[in-house]
Amino acid sequence: MVRGMQKFLKVLIDRLFAGLFLVVFSPVLLGIAIGIKKEDGGPVFFRQERLGKNGRVFKIVKFRSMVPDAMSKGSGLHIQPNDDRITRIGRFLRKSSLDELPQLVNILKGEMSFIGPRPPVPTYPKRYEDYEAWVLVRFQMLPGMTGLAQVSGRNDIDWYERFRYDVDYVQDWSLMKDIRIFLLTFKTVLKGKGIYKDPS
Repeated sequence: MVRGMQKFLKVLIDRLFAGLFLVVFSPVLLGIAIGIKKEDGGPVFFRQERLGKNGRVFKIVKFRSMVPDAMSKGSGLHIQPNDDRITRIGRFLRKSSLDELPQLVNILKGEMSFIGPRPPVPTYPKRYEDYEAWVLVRFQMLPGMTGLAQVSGRNDIDWYERFRYDVDYVQDWSLMKDIRIFLLTFKTVLKGKGIYKDPS
């Protein structure tokens, strides 16, 4: 199948399944929202600016797993396993990756895909215009909820190792590769490894 047709199918699959999952998992989403609100009365969602395709800035949506305004407290963007900014329900959400579910909305809006390079924040580890030319390749595709770097080490590997995986993914992309990454994601989530350190 030609690459252009595969990309069309990728977008179609993204939108179709994002909408389907939002409906199917709506009771779970509602239960999580109630749990977050009940714990400390703060916002249910965490929104943060991220760099998307071609350096376009968008706001990623997650279930809030930390205390309100956590990024302005403690170690800021850097999160450790014993970080006291993480709420009780937040520890469960991060370990299970359920905090990522609201990104289904980002997919429906065309800002993200199920599979792709994870979007960094606009100023960390660098600004878009400061990345090396080879790194900019990773921004040629929509960012994903999960990706090759996430199933190859997640946050246990440094940024530039992640970038190498991302560039390899973009340059050698196919629908079959997406399917393999999707299946490997479940194994990664079950192991619960690499969920802390820098934001992803």
